[in-house]
Amino acid sequence: MTAVTGAGSVLLARGEATCEPTAFLKVRKSRKFMGTQDDLAVVAAGRALESAGLWPRTDAWHPERVGLFIAVGYIPFREEDIAPVLAASMDGDRFDVRRFGAGGFQQAHPLLTFRCLPNMPAYHVSVCFDVQGPYQVTYPGPSSLYAALEEACHELADRRIDVAVVGGVAHQGNFLVRHHFARIDAPVAPDLLRDAGAFVVIEDEAHARARGAPVRARLEDVHVEYTPLDPLHEGRPGREEVDGAAATEGHPFGYHEARDLGPALLPFAIDAALRTGARTTPAPLRHWLEGRDGVSASSTWVIG
Repeated sequence: MTAVTGAGSVLLARGEATCEPTAFLKVRKSRKFMGTQDDLAVVAAGRALESAGLWPRTDAWHPERVGLFIAVGYIPFREEDIAPVLAASMDGDRFDVRRFGAGGFQQAHPLLTFRCLPNMPAYHVSVCFDVQGPYQVTYPGPSSLYAALEEACHELADRRIDVAVVGGVAHQGNFLVRHHFARIDAPVAPDLLRDAGAFVVIEDEAHARARGAPVRARLEDVHVEYTPLDPLHEGRPGREEVDGAAATEGHPFGYHEARDLGPALLPFAIDAALRTGARTTPAPLRHWLEGRDGVSASSTWVIG
């Protein structure tokens, strides 16, 4: 049985620029290379490992036996970062790719790529917490979280790792991601797009008990299907829901406020359910989604 031994999450309030990861950084100078999604990932992963009793580092930590599986949201840019690039790449009122190639791209800050690329959250988490086992980075929506979860479960079942850190992170409170969601079919309102990071720590139940870790939840089942779509003629709005007794008690949506957390919603909901405290009986938490990319997925977790 796959057991959840820890969970952690961060949800930025509207207008909040980022969270503070310094307490988890292995090298404080690395902060200058980190963007918001890196901050979110490091803090959420750190909280998850703390709740699993694996951080600060203990004798139970074997770096090569710990895997990292993360889904990262759409690439973020701040408008002030891209404006100089655009200004130097225009020919009158038209974008000129030759101007862009001749020097427009050089107007971006040299560290900008470090702060927005999808693989960077995985890098910072692995360095800060000394994760040396298998890893997978997927991109960019909620269905990608299931790709990460499935890979983690396979690695655990094949005994290639003992512990899997699985989660999602999305920096959506920026103009580029909001512009994307405003122009697609079935657009998402800007006030629903939130910045969040969330992780769960999963391991085989026998391994968890052997190291004396409490089993906080169990993964009962997971199901993923893919139906090919013609993006020029077909479209799906994308839907995602969490229900069940544990979801109701945990208020993973902030008392059911509608919001879009990108690939972070499922681990965020699990963390919220775990933080409600002890239960007299186990409670179910069910998650399902119908992705814009043709992926349909669901999972059932038993909390407590």
